[in-house]
Amino acid sequence: MRIPIIAVVGPTASGKTALAVRLAQRFDGEIISADSMQIYRGMDIASAKPDEAEKGGIPHHLMDFLDPGESFSVARFCELAHPIAADIHSRLKLPIICGGTGLFIDSMLSNTDFSENHFDPELREELAAELEKIGVDGMLEQIRSYDPDSFERLKVERNPRRILRCAEIYRLTGRTQTEINREAVLRDSPYDALRIGLKAEDRQFLYDRINARVDEMVRRGLVEEARDYLSRELSDTSSMAIGCKELKPYFDGASSLEECIDSLKTATRRYAKRQLTWFLRNESTHWFDIDKMTGDEIFAACEELIEGYFYERK
Repeated sequence: MRIPIIAVVGPTASGKTALAVRLAQRFDGEIISADSMQIYRGMDIASAKPDEAEKGGIPHHLMDFLDPGESFSVARFCELAHPIAADIHSRLKLPIICGGTGLFIDSMLSNTDFSENHFDPELREELAAELEKIGVDGMLEQIRSYDPDSFERLKVERNPRRILRCAEIYRLTGRTQTEINREAVLRDSPYDALRIGLKAEDRQFLYDRINARVDEMVRRGLVEEARDYLSRELSDTSSMAIGCKELKPYFDGASSLEECIDSLKTATRRYAKRQLTWFLRNESTHWFDIDKMTGDEIFAACEELIEGYFYERK
């Protein structure tokens, strides 16, 4: 018998957390956070980590537990998330996975196998030097020659760490990341997943929400938090956090605060676009437009959807 689970997905600033909390309250659930930056301690404002009032008394797992100096991976996320979901289910509660890191959510729900973890520190160092020499676009062109599917994904993300990993796998194994990933998801999933997505038909509506959120973050002390955060020893994953690295030029005296805040807004809007590109690929997601429905209307529609999916079909 598969574990029933709800996934609440969508771009940043779309209202995922608020909806997930209401659904958890209604259906006696607990939330598994799928956010690659909310895992880190000391990044509360920048990662839009919910406070106790916003959590609404609902337990939130995999949030605020890792030191910024520690690296984190999708394999580690799945290793931690699977037993948490099983434990929530064993207590007759409903697991709800909520977040904007699509790779975490898809890998968990598809039960991706990460047992073959190919790694060569010398090759990685060599590839890093090559990336610095030819740039992201140059390495992407190399990847396109042997793994066009990964190229299409990576050209949107433009994440140097993932680009390096893709090249590393091919040079180590002679097989593409696409081939390995395809084989990894052939295992049966232990989940009966209902995916709920939030988006905006009018993209500018979402971008306005993002800009307003950044302004609110600044009012709440983002600059001070980022200054403290960047003074610490950071891992390769925590250093990628949107909300901190964009303010570094201000701390270095190279840019004004206003310029850095504008840069942060631009980076966050681009990130939201990449999130939408990722999540929209999954045709099983039930989408709701936040610019066409109120929060109460979306909740009522989700309530009906969940009752029909998990209860009425039995």
